[in-house]
Amino acid sequence: MTRNLSRSVFTLLLALMPLLPTPASASAVGGRQQAARPHPIVFVHGWNSDGSTWRTMADRFRADGWPAGHLHPWTYDATQSNATTAEQLAYEIARVLRTTGATKVDVVTHSMGALSSRYYLKNLGGASEVDAWVSLAGPNHGTETARWCGGAPCVEMRPGSAFLDSLNSGDETPGSPRYATWGSPCDSVINPAGSVALNGAVNTTTACLDHSGLRTDRTVYDQVKAHIR
Repeated sequence: MTRNLSRSVFTLLLALMPLLPTPASASAVGGRQQAARPHPIVFVHGWNSDGSTWRTMADRFRADGWPAGHLHPWTYDATQSNATTAEQLAYEIARVLRTTGATKVDVVTHSMGALSSRYYLKNLGGASEVDAWVSLAGPNHGTETARWCGGAPCVEMRPGSAFLDSLNSGDETPGSPRYATWGSPCDSVINPAGSVALNGAVNTTTACLDHSGLRTDRTVYDQVKAHIR
C-alpha cells in the first residue's frame, strides 16, 4: 500500500509540473515589471521660484508608485536667459538618465519653465531624450504681465519677443515627445489666456484656477499622470 501511495504522489507531481513557474517564466515576469517602471520625471519651475514648489505634485506621484529616485524637482537661476537655463537643463537630464539607467525622462513644467524646456527640446537635441512634456500655465506665446518685470527672462516672456518668435517658428511641438498643456481661464499671470496652447499638443482648459493652483489641483494632477503614463 505504501508503494502504491508513493507512486500516486509521484504521478500527481508529474501532472503539476507544467503549472509550476520555471526560471524562464519568472524572468519574463520580472522583465514585464521592469518594462512597466515609469520614466523619471524632471520638474522645471517658473520665474521667481525654485524646486520646492513641486512638493505637492511630487508627493502625489510618489504615493502613486513613482520611486523617490525617479522624481527630480530641479532648481535653477530664474534670473538668467531661458536659453542658458536650457543648456543647464540638458546637463540635468543627462545626469538623471545616467543615475537612473532610464532611456528617457518625462518633463513637467510650470509657467516660465515651459520656455527653457521647449528650447532644450527644439534646439539642443532634447526631443530624443523626452517621452512626455507637460506645460502648466506656460507663457508659450508670451504674457503681458512680463512687461512689469525686468531682466532677460522677463523680456523673453513678452509677446512678440525675439526669443518667442524663434521658439514658435515652424513646428511648435517638434520631434517625438508627447506634448500637453494646461491653462486656466482665471490665471491672471498669463495674459492672454490663449498663450498656453501649442499647435500639435493636447491642450486642456482647466477649471477656474489661479496661476499657482495648476501645480496643486488634484484634477490637473490626475490628468497629468494619465498623460505621462
